[in-house]
Amino acid sequence: MRIDWSTLALQTINVVVLVWLLSRFLFRPVSDIIAKRQAAARKLIDDAAHERDAARAERERVRGERASLAAARDDALKDALAQAATERERLIDAARADARALRDAARAQADADAARRAKALDAHATRLAIDIAAKLLARLPDSARVAGFVDGVAASLAKLPADVRASLAGDDAQVRLVAPRALTAQEAAACRAAFAASVGRPLEPDVRIDPALIAGLELESKYANVRNSLRQDLATIEAALLNDDDANA
Repeated sequence: MRIDWSTLALQTINVVVLVWLLSRFLFRPVSDIIAKRQAAARKLIDDAAHERDAARAERERVRGERASLAAARDDALKDALAQAATERERLIDAARADARALRDAARAQADADAARRAKALDAHATRLAIDIAAKLLARLPDSARVAGFVDGVAASLAKLPADVRASLAGDDAQVRLVAPRALTAQEAAACRAAFAASVGRPLEPDVRIDPALIAGLELESKYANVRNSLRQDLATIEAALLNDDDANA
């Protein structure tokens, strides 16, 4: 085999030129394109990684917010339950206090009603006893209804101040002698004599009959009233009994 060095050199030159042309007009643009595409691909990958990281961070943030909301909800629920329990206890205590107050008020009202009923019964019993005593005393004989009371009225007159006694004997005194029945002449004379001795001057009272006195005499005027009768005694006893019942109530 015989090698043609000129042809080989020419072919070598052609290859070098072809390689240069390819590198100049084909390989470099292609490599630039590839480099640009690789850069774009890397940018896309970087962007995707960034978005992935951002999404992951957002997901973590949302998860954290959900956890925070859940914790806040649990805390709020616990607070609400605690407040509800406290309010429930307060309402129960208030209801118990109201019930005690109502029970105490009802007991106090019942005690007051019982006291009023007892007082009314005592008053009724007292008045009934006084009425019975008055009816029994009304059976006294007529002779005992006046005679035994003249001295008592005279003694009360004597205890009055001197100016009052003098006024009783005046013309404008309008003195009335109340008796349970009509006086006999002797009884009227005994009254005038006893009263005159107590007053120090003659006393001529007008006589008025009032059977409600039961027994006794009462001297009335605008200056003084002197009472010595069973009606007055019974009224005094009744008032004392009723006042004693009030004091013991």
